[in-house]
Amino acid sequence: MSPTTSRTTPRPRVLSGMRPTGKLHLGNYMGALNNWVNLQQDYDCYFFIADLHALTTDYADTSLLHQNIQDVALDFLAAGLDPGRAVIFKQSEVMHHAQLFTLFSMMTPIPWLERVPSYKDQQQQLTDKDLNTYGFLGYPLLQAADILLYKPDFVPVGADQVAHVELTREVARRFNQFYGPQSRTTAQHFKDGASDKEKMLALEGEARSAVALLPEPKVLLTPSPKLPGLDGRKMSKSYNNFISLSEPEADLRQKLKTMVTDPARVRRTDPGNPDVCPVFDLHKVFSSEETQQKAADGCRSASIGCIECKSWVADAIVERIAPIQARRRDLESRPSVIADVLANGKERATKRAQQTLDEVQLAMGLR
Repeated sequence: MSPTTSRTTPRPRVLSGMRPTGKLHLGNYMGALNNWVNLQQDYDCYFFIADLHALTTDYADTSLLHQNIQDVALDFLAAGLDPGRAVIFKQSEVMHHAQLFTLFSMMTPIPWLERVPSYKDQQQQLTDKDLNTYGFLGYPLLQAADILLYKPDFVPVGADQVAHVELTREVARRFNQFYGPQSRTTAQHFKDGASDKEKMLALEGEARSAVALLPEPKVLLTPSPKLPGLDGRKMSKSYNNFISLSEPEADLRQKLKTMVTDPARVRRTDPGNPDVCPVFDLHKVFSSEETQQKAADGCRSASIGCIECKSWVADAIVERIAPIQARRRDLESRPSVIADVLANGKERATKRAQQTLDEVQLAMGLR
């Protein structure tokens, strides 16, 4: 695996990261990782393992953090992320993330952080953890630093994460208002005693003409199919209803046998409704159109049972992830590969991050 070669034409840049909570599951793969693999074809990609973010909720016990980082890195590469086409790195090894986060914290209003939808939502869900910390309150601002440090054109997210990118855009806008090129001229207007109308016109004109020091990234909405867990809710480790990307075939099939189905289909002879069955949602993602049609018809006519239907979707999932698991086993036999990829990614990410941090420190009067 070789480092990125030089390009003759620039490509739009994207950046995203994933928290290391252990081996990735099918929801992580279909919701984000598979899209990242596809983005490598057309974008300048930065993908990182967000280990600092893991501390925002799991700071009290970090005994598994190192192994979790290794597992995520393995899944990244096994799924198809190519260090020859993307910068893959560990967040904490590029400490510019923490530095920019600290600088942003000096100018970001607290209500901006408190209104992020997931702030109260996670406090309600993770009741077994003490989340009354500055780190947890500030994690959306750390995300803003993660993003703006690399000045990406786009941030690939699902619809439920748009609010986080919007906060990043607001932080960039506020920073540019305080420290961008127009701020120095505007300060002169105030110093010279210009009228309110003149000040307003100056602000508007300069805001239009100035090149933003921190460009506002755009959202790149990526397809994220509905992927239910074994209990019908969204697949999540928090709900313990997931199937790992590296799940052994026998365990995968056994787990799927326990998956909830159409609640109205009580007996084998009862016709079912695939439109309300979580198992059929998996068929839509993994099975061929022919298998989907066969499963839907068999369910509605009660000519097949739920166990048979589940075995078909198990076949499709196993076929999809078998190559990924084979690559993972190969990488596990060569542990130095992960270390080399992350070391190379650290070097390349640091160079890009240092440029932005230099500009920010200069603009804020720290240099």
